Amino acid sequence: MKKIFFILAFLSLAKNSLAFTVNHEFDVFIGKFNASRTSFSYSVSDKDYTVSSDVKTYGLFDKLYPFQAVYSTEGKIGKDKEMKTVSYKYVAKSRFNRRTKELVYNDEGIPVYRISSKNEKEKKSNVNVDVDVESTTDLQTVMAELVMQYAEFRFCDARMEVFDGKKRFDVIFKDEGNQTIKANKYSAFEGSATKCSMYIDNLGSKGGDMLWEISSDQPVYFWIMEDENKIPFIARLEIKDTKYGRVQVYTKNVEVRK
Repeated sequence: MKKIFFILAFLSLAKNSLAFTVNHEFDVFIGKFNASRTSFSYSVSDKDYTVSSDVKTYGLFDKLYPFQAVYSTEGKIGKDKEMKTVSYKYVAKSRFNRRTKELVYNDEGIPVYRISSKNEKEKKSNVNVDVDVESTTDLQTVMAELVMQYAEFRFCDARMEVFDGKKRFDVIFKDEGNQTIKANKYSAFEGSATKCSMYIDNLGSKGGDMLWEISSDQPVYFWIMEDENKIPFIARLEIKDTKYGRVQVYTKNVEVRK
């Protein structure tokens, strides 16, 4: 389930800005449940960037499926604006387990080893040399790269290579055209939006979490809007069918600081 919230991590990137921070607040509905309150922050300068997301289940869903996690990515921005991950880590707690994982990268942005733990039992492992990870990145950086592309070209067609510490997979984005979305009691954002889809090509790998299973068979849809300064942000997200019911995500608040 944890990667479901990574898709919430599409946030703003001004085309010519050199330093800014963007904060999102999301309400996540799964089936009939208001299931999660999620925050996401992204800071970028001309040399580096950070990405962090804070996820916690909410209300009755929290009693049934309690989950809390903090995800953090640090990276460098090269002369050609390429984004290279330096470190990716998370700490996640469910009802019975506490898990952590950290991926450590070299200066070329290639993952070299991971440190993971379950209930305080730690393990350090080298990255599998049989897996081609040279051009991969982490999932949070993928989201940032997509928004950079959208800010410049206003479309979201892309294919990006990701490595999660064990498995290699591709994330495929497709532009689905423009739609008009309306405000409702969950979100005040309305107007013209670009509809995009995300699909995971697992490259034949087996296993994985909820998002892995869902998006290997069906797309995850999201809608991108722009604020008054033409900064893109995610306004809505939807997964039509999961074993828990339909997933609908609404942007509650967006804050941009320069």
